[in-house]
Parts: sequence; C-alpha cells; structure tokens
Amino acid sequence: MTFSEKFHLRIPGPTPIPSRVQQAMNQPIFGHRSPEATQLILECSQQLKPIFGTEQDPLILTSSGTSALEAAVINTLSPGDEALVIVTGAFGDRFAKIVERYGFTLHRLDIEWGKACRPEQLQAALQQHPKTKAVFVTYCETSTGVLNPIQELSQVVRTHSEALFIVDGVSCLGAVPCQMDDWGLDIVVTGSQKALMLPPGLAFIAVSERAWGEIEQNQTSSFYLDLLRYRDSLSQNTTPYTPAVSLLLGLKEALCMLEEEGLEQVFKRHELLMNMCRAGVQSLGLTLMASDQDSSPTVTSIYGGAEAWSSEDVRKHLKQLRVLVAGGQQHLKGQIFRIGHMGYCDSLDVLTALSALEIALIQAGASVSLGSGVKAAQEVYLNHV
Repeated sequence: MTFSEKFHLRIPGPTPIPSRVQQAMNQPIFGHRSPEATQLILECSQQLKPIFGTEQDPLILTSSGTSALEAAVINTLSPGDEALVIVTGAFGDRFAKIVERYGFTLHRLDIEWGKACRPEQLQAALQQHPKTKAVFVTYCETSTGVLNPIQELSQVVRTHSEALFIVDGVSCLGAVPCQMDDWGLDIVVTGSQKALMLPPGLAFIAVSERAWGEIEQNQTSSFYLDLLRYRDSLSQNTTPYTPAVSLLLGLKEALCMLEEEGLEQVFKRHELLMNMCRAGVQSLGLTLMASDQDSSPTVTSIYGGAEAWSSEDVRKHLKQLRVLVAGGQQHLKGQIFRIGHMGYCDSLDVLTALSALEIALIQAGASVSLGSGVKAAQEVYLNHV
C-alpha cells in the first residue's frame, strides 16, 4: 500500500510543520485590527527578539523572504550609493540582483561556491571600495550548504568602514546563534518557512538604531516595503497592511515551541543533525560541497557521482521512496543534491533520510554498502548522548 499523503520533506525550505503549529493556524479567523490581533502582533514581535539576539522590535511583513531582502536594500540605499554584496552562492547573487535592479552601484565580492567568505577577503574588498554604504551577506547560503562567519565579518566592517552590515538569515535564524546587538549587525532578515517551522508567507526584519538613522534619511521611495511605516505601526502593535492572521497564530505557537526547548538546545540539536548527516554521507563515499569549517547546521550539499550516477538520478529514486531532497541551483543544477535538516527535524528524521539515500544510490548505479551511512550517523548520535 502507498500512502499518498505521507512523505518525508527534507528540502531546505519550506520545512515540515509541527502538528501544534498546524492546529494553531486552524483556529477561527478574527479581524486583523481587533484587540486579539493587536495582542498577537505584540507577543510575536517580543518573542522574536531572542531569535535575532536584539533588544530592537522585529518587524513583521506578510510577504516572502525575498521581499525582506528587497526591503533591506531599498530602505538603506539612495540613488548614487555604493553597495558591496558578498556572493557565496545563489542567494548572495539574489541580493546583488536586487541592488542592480534599483540602479545602485554594485560591487560584488564573489567567493568560490562551496566556501565561506574569509574576513581578509572582505577587508580587501572594503579597502578597494571605500565609499561603500552597505555590505550585504547571506548567513547560510542555502544553495551550497555554507555558513558564513557573520560575527567575524561584522567586525571587519566595523573596523574598516562606516558601512551598514546587512544579513540575510532566512535559512538559518532559529537554528543557529545570532547576536545582532552584540555582533554589531545593522539589519537582519528572515522568513517563516525555514527553521521557524511555518508555511511561507511571513518575513521578519530587525533594524539597529544606526540603521534607522540611515533609513530616516533614505531617498528611495517605496510603498509596501517602507520600513518606517512598519515601525510606526508596530509602535501601536499593528501592521500597516493586512497581516496573515492565521500565520501569526502559527508563529506564536512555533516560538513557544522554541522557548520550551530552549534556544541553546535548539542550536545543539541542529549541530547534531548536521554532524550525523555529514558523517553518514561521507561513509557512503560521497563528496560534501562544504568543509567542516564552513558547513551549515541547516542544510548539507552533496556532489553527484560524475559518470557513474547523477544527483538527479538519486533525487528521482528518493522521490519514489517518498523522500524529497533539493537539487542544485544555477550552474550547480544537476551536479549536487541538498538535504535540509532544520526546524521540525530530529535525529530519526536524518537516519530515515540516510537509509533511503542508501537505497536510492544503489538504484542509481552507485556502489555503496547498505547500512554504512546509517551506522556512521548512529555512532555520531551515540557519542553525542
């Protein structure tokens, strides 16, 4: 028997949704200007603060993560301004494309895909472009499974420029540490459908006092993405435009779940999932894209087998087993596959994915020993506990 509704979602977003969150979103809808909505928005914004590591009030947008990236660009840059974008993969490239679309002066710091940006590389780029108004970076580069060293990069920006430091944390906030205030981050954005365990549809932005000063002087016009309007509305515990009330109900429940587990334990869980996945993959003789130093706790990228088998063959066979993993993006399409392990994910989920991967590899023509990947991951788990 095949249960058509049952599958294992192991892509790096959207991620599985806990039943508690689903049930919360199924509550009867109420008015978005009602006292209930006002209280809900207040509570969600306050509970988001530890996720960002800030005393600022995070803003809530009913939109995608990309809209938050765009908001971060157009609210901080004015015509004639220069921006430096660190590109370590497809989503850094997206930041660059947004800057370019609005006609701001773009300086790309292109890093080899699969590697993180090093502080000395950023320092050299800032010295080459001393008029940089803002530096944009992706915390977790989903397309490659790389985690950039945000704290160290922020220190470089603070030491060698007056630029704002703006971080895309869409695919890792809620799974990795972020100390926005202590690290000197000026804007951090994230989305609902990754480590926060919600459907797509919400974006969140936290802004430093220094960045607000620049935004208040900004000359780029925007309507829906005008962050000053969101700040003004949030001061009254509301939003300038209709919020996704059901998603906010789910957000409240998801944030309660993270509080119950404790953020430090959440971070440790994601580290364990990463280590289990990487150990299992390597024991199968596969090549990881990111080094141990650069790897992300939320997604693992794996190269295909060149002539013997392709990553798309593996994905096809995994899908037949009802395990869904992601493929490569841009020039990596067909060369890698990616396993997501963030949010509503535990050790048994990783073991299931690795067990299915072993079967899929054999079906695709790879020579692997059944059980070796699972065994390696089990050993990591046992050494952890």
